[in-house]
Amino acid sequence: MRASDADRERVAQVLHGALAEGRITMTELEERLTTVYAAKTHGELVPITADLPTTSTPSAALEPSTTRALGFPDTRIGGHPGSTVSVGIMSGAVRNGSWVLPAQHTSVAFWGGAEIDLRSARFAEKHMTITAVAIMGGIQITVPDDINVDVTGIGFMGGFVLDDKSSAPAAPATAPTVKVNGLAFWGGVVVVRKPRRPEHRQLED
Repeated sequence: MRASDADRERVAQVLHGALAEGRITMTELEERLTTVYAAKTHGELVPITADLPTTSTPSAALEPSTTRALGFPDTRIGGHPGSTVSVGIMSGAVRNGSWVLPAQHTSVAFWGGAEIDLRSARFAEKHMTITAVAIMGGIQITVPDDINVDVTGIGFMGGFVLDDKSSAPAAPATAPTVKVNGLAFWGGVVVVRKPRRPEHRQLED
């Protein structure tokens, strides 16, 4: 039987609980989580926790300060990477909703527009790069305020801007980090930092 996202999350929570109880190491957790989010069927999920009690305390039940102090990896990291490109040439391209941002994503807008929304996304790895190239076009990248973002793009007769619409403090070191680079030529690239949608916020926030 095919495994659902909810099935994979339940297994991930058992693993986080096992880490909190000292049953597995951080390295083992990361290795097993990689297997969890790559699993397609229930049969692939079963062996991952076969040596662990299913009554392990889920990490979500711990106090926020405890999860940060223990350095738990962000539960949004992992999964099968989505598309590596989004192109809008005299048209538009949109990447939003529930998807997995790959380690490297390239977005191009030429006489058109592109929109990338990461507020409901997962992240294939802890560190990712989005290369945005806007030529006589526009690209908007919306990032949640509970991840780290680094904007280093260049605007030439155009703009490459970070627009912070959130009052939230900097994200913890365990959160995913997205680096946005590229070029805006006679166009614009805007990176907007907004609060994550409530239903997708991390339980430890």
